[in-house]
Amino acid sequence: MLERIVARHLLTRVMHDRVVADAATLRSVAAALRVVATRTIELPATHNRAARRAVLSLRFGCLQVVRPRNMIEGGGAAALPRTVPLMLVDAIEQDPPPGIEPVHWQLLTTHAVGDAAAAWQIVDWYKLRWTIEQLFRLTKSHGLQIADSQRATADGLMKLAAIALEAAAVILQLVQARQGAGGEPAGNAFTEPEIAVLTGLNAKLEEQTARLKNPHPRNSLARAAWVIARIGGWNGYPSSRPPGPITLRHGPEYFHALVAGWTLRDVCIPWRGRGERGRAERPATILPRPACGERGGVRGFIEMER
Repeated sequence: MLERIVARHLLTRVMHDRVVADAATLRSVAAALRVVATRTIELPATHNRAARRAVLSLRFGCLQVVRPRNMIEGGGAAALPRTVPLMLVDAIEQDPPPGIEPVHWQLLTTHAVGDAAAAWQIVDWYKLRWTIEQLFRLTKSHGLQIADSQRATADGLMKLAAIALEAAAVILQLVQARQGAGGEPAGNAFTEPEIAVLTGLNAKLEEQTARLKNPHPRNSLARAAWVIARIGGWNGYPSSRPPGPITLRHGPEYFHALVAGWTLRDVCIPWRGRGERGRAERPATILPRPACGERGGVRGFIEMER
């Protein structure tokens, strides 16, 4: 039944014990499963945990989760199945440091899990939750504040949410690239004109003091993150904490204003002048910047047709 074709899959962490078929409980079933593999993982630092390595033992099995008792009668519950078949993937830390609560992830999923490799894939997907949480955090009160929108229609709010998610994704890319470990190119998040502005800003920022130099390779995403963080309020010193998502969220506001101004360098303004007798001259021809000469305009170039 788990092999059925469905429109989407579910993956969630168990927070409370649940009743399963045969009057058992989910946690009692998990405890009876056989350990099939172990793996050492890196646990990132959080607000209440230091970064450390952890050795996880892995178990998995199929079970039938019973429908909650308060849904058995009324409210259309009769149309719901009494049990739902799910895969349980149980990963628990072995020998945690003294005084530290062991990591224990009990995961339920609709994905088929037939071997240890498939079970580890479920664990790896679950580990991405912090990235997903950071993405949505950036769209809300700690970032783009989409909840403060005054959009009056669902369609308008959905469009705004799509724009906010794209902006938040770029900020998160900068957070992940700020240390330079991955070597991602700046083109992953910025266009060529934007990279040109980043290059100019970097030169200006590095001129301020000999101690503040961008340590990352040219045209890398890490180098771009350094620039965006600096204009977002980060001081840039190696001894300082790395810039966080909020600092990297402030930088793009100023940066995109500069990009908008930079793009005007190639614009020739159309102009209709007046002849000696008050007659309108022929309209100006808008030419690309290299052919515009040096006659005024935005960086200023107007070439009149003759």
